[in-house]
Amino acid sequence: MEAFLQRIASRLGRDVRTSVERPQWKHAPQQTVFQGYSQDELLDVLKHQCMRIHTTLVETNSAELYDTVEQVIYAHGGGPIVIANDERYEQFGLSSFLKREDVYVWDATRGRDNIEAAERANIGITWSDMTLAESGTVVLLNNQNQGRTISFLPTTYVALIPKSTIVPRMTQAARIIREKHVPSCINFITGPSNSADIEMNLVVGVHGPVKATYIVITDR
Repeated sequence: MEAFLQRIASRLGRDVRTSVERPQWKHAPQQTVFQGYSQDELLDVLKHQCMRIHTTLVETNSAELYDTVEQVIYAHGGGPIVIANDERYEQFGLSSFLKREDVYVWDATRGRDNIEAAERANIGITWSDMTLAESGTVVLLNNQNQGRTISFLPTTYVALIPKSTIVPRMTQAARIIREKHVPSCINFITGPSNSADIEMNLVVGVHGPVKATYIVITDR
């Protein structure tokens, strides 16, 4: 890598730069969007945006989360279901959900079996690590226990969103990602797949999930 960078620098007629000083901008309007909003106010912004991106938003609390997930699964036609191997299922009282016959839990040791399970699944469920109110975007910090196909291959995508994960916009998410040690695969999901490439006519469900539902857990 050093040899590669040295070659580029020599072609540019300068020394290799090993550090870059971040500029201090006089104006930073991106920092003030929804500034001072409470989590409830950010949730209201997220609700409004979900209507624009063809996404169903359901509110629940920890005590009713299990029943709410069951209702959403039923509304989308049931399993098969693929989910990540995520400790939050137990933390939020959904451990029995992992034992359902129609649920496949991602297993890093099984290789392509995971992808094939996601292809067969009617519903893919993940937890949101961050949620952008402005755009209605779920942020997934994927790892070996959560492959990106969980949110991409099933017909329907369901995101479990603790209200505390909601931030104003990409500005805050980028800062958090920069400050934390995060995996190399980060997915930003904004509702079901869609495209307006042909004469700006919006078509939903063209290259990924046809439907999307966000379940917001209001007391967490």
